[in-house]
Amino acid sequence: MKAKFISIAEAIGQGRGEVAVRGWVYRERGSNKMKFVVLRDASDIIQIVFSREKFEKQWDEIDKLQVEASLQVTGEIYADKRAPTGFEIKAREIEIVGRSEKFPINKSLNEELLGDRRHLWIRSRKMTSILKIRDSVLEAIREHWRRKGFYEYHSPTLIGMQAEGGATVFKVNYFGKPLFLAQTWQLHAEPGIFGLEKIFTIQPSFRAEKSKTSRHLTEYWHAEMEVAWEDFDYLQDDAEQIVKHVISVVLKKNIKELEILERDVKKLEICVRKKFPRISYDEVLKILKEKKKIHIPWGKDLRTIEEDKLSELYDTPVIVTKYPKAVKAFYMKESPEDAKVVLGFDMIAPEGYGEIVGASQREEDIEKLKENLKAQGEDPKKYEFYFDTRRYGSVPHGGYGMGVERLIAWICGLDTIKDAIAFPRTMTRWKP
Repeated sequence: MKAKFISIAEAIGQGRGEVAVRGWVYRERGSNKMKFVVLRDASDIIQIVFSREKFEKQWDEIDKLQVEASLQVTGEIYADKRAPTGFEIKAREIEIVGRSEKFPINKSLNEELLGDRRHLWIRSRKMTSILKIRDSVLEAIREHWRRKGFYEYHSPTLIGMQAEGGATVFKVNYFGKPLFLAQTWQLHAEPGIFGLEKIFTIQPSFRAEKSKTSRHLTEYWHAEMEVAWEDFDYLQDDAEQIVKHVISVVLKKNIKELEILERDVKKLEICVRKKFPRISYDEVLKILKEKKKIHIPWGKDLRTIEEDKLSELYDTPVIVTKYPKAVKAFYMKESPEDAKVVLGFDMIAPEGYGEIVGASQREEDIEKLKENLKAQGEDPKKYEFYFDTRRYGSVPHGGYGMGVERLIAWICGLDTIKDAIAFPRTMTRWKP
């Protein structure tokens, strides 16, 4: 076929006349006289009608078409309200590019079996809709920081120390030396701000958390920023601004995909309009005790159940500030008003999607950093390069990390974070 091919969405936009499209069989049905094929490509789906009268010589092939066979079709497009997308193509010419065996995915498959067939499941309209939204999310994140003059900066994945707690690191044999997969860019990001001042990254992070929940991945994409000269309020403002910007972009570009996912967009629209509440850890304990009858001893970190109960009280993300120092990373700065808490915050998403942002102003005092490391059972000698950033012209600075899949899961209204990425890695899933 020598026709000029256009996307299905472009064909629908054309609305009438001859078109040439190509894609994969999404659904098929028919009789011994007519064959109806719903064809999909990356842009949309459209129904194509094959008449045996016109395709007598190819009818045996057309009649045996199965889901996921790849086709090139030329024909006449016209409006038909009965068709899935309101338009139909009356086929004039067909080329079967790739035949398909019986497709091993159906509605009866459970999550585990779909996971085994992930390389095929990502063709589904659900997954392609999520992956399109993922693309918009990543584009919007970069757009937000670039508008503010940030530079994209990358840190190593293989490092010689932990940053977020030694219990959740993956060990790697590096030519006979024990190294770790990075939990965050944190330790190698801070040196960058003394040259570039404003930096961000979007790259994988790794957490060896022995969790099988619907909100944990062992390998996930981390959108992180670090900035010189700014304070704790700036970090909260920027985190709120970026989440609002991401949602705004998705609502503008991906309404169709949100409809396919049956997402209630009103729950997203309100997050763009309203200011996110900012409450302290102490206030959270009081709120949960009074409104949810949950008593949390001071000094305990908020668990998933407490975050979920808190999120039930708000229709936007909520920023929880000033956590106890003992439950947070060693590099978080003590509050000048209370040495027991840090100038750090978590942003908790509504609807039970948990923490989507973790942030802090950074500790500048080397001795306090060493004390914090020793308290966590770490050897401060491994961190000499990090202490150098404080020895030579340290300045107030801070940053935060955003879990990209957590954000996507919430925006899309997904049942599990595993669907927020093409190939999820969890405690029990490392293939395909």
